[in-house]
Amino acid sequence: MVQELEQDNLQDIINNNDTVIVQYSATWCGNCRIMKPKFKKLASESDGTTFVIADAEKFPESRKLATVDNLPTFATFKKGDFVSQVQTNKFDVLKELVDNLN
Repeated sequence: MVQELEQDNLQDIINNNDTVIVQYSATWCGNCRIMKPKFKKLASESDGTTFVIADAEKFPESRKLATVDNLPTFATFKKGDFVSQVQTNKFDVLKELVDNLN
């Protein structure tokens, strides 16, 4: 399941879940829209990992938790700490990020 942020509370989600993967996106971002169903597909195949979509423009505090200078950016967090990130529109790169986290 994918949780879409409705408020700027990503830090709380990261603190309260063991493993979190975030897609930083924006409504105007075409590549973000392309990656969203792929991100959701990975979420449906991954047990024990929390998947979150955060609008990088609406939620500046959440954006600060990773280096978001291009969209989409995918960031991973484990036990409250930042692990890694990629900026990609390629499913294989995203899958590798997810696989390396588990």
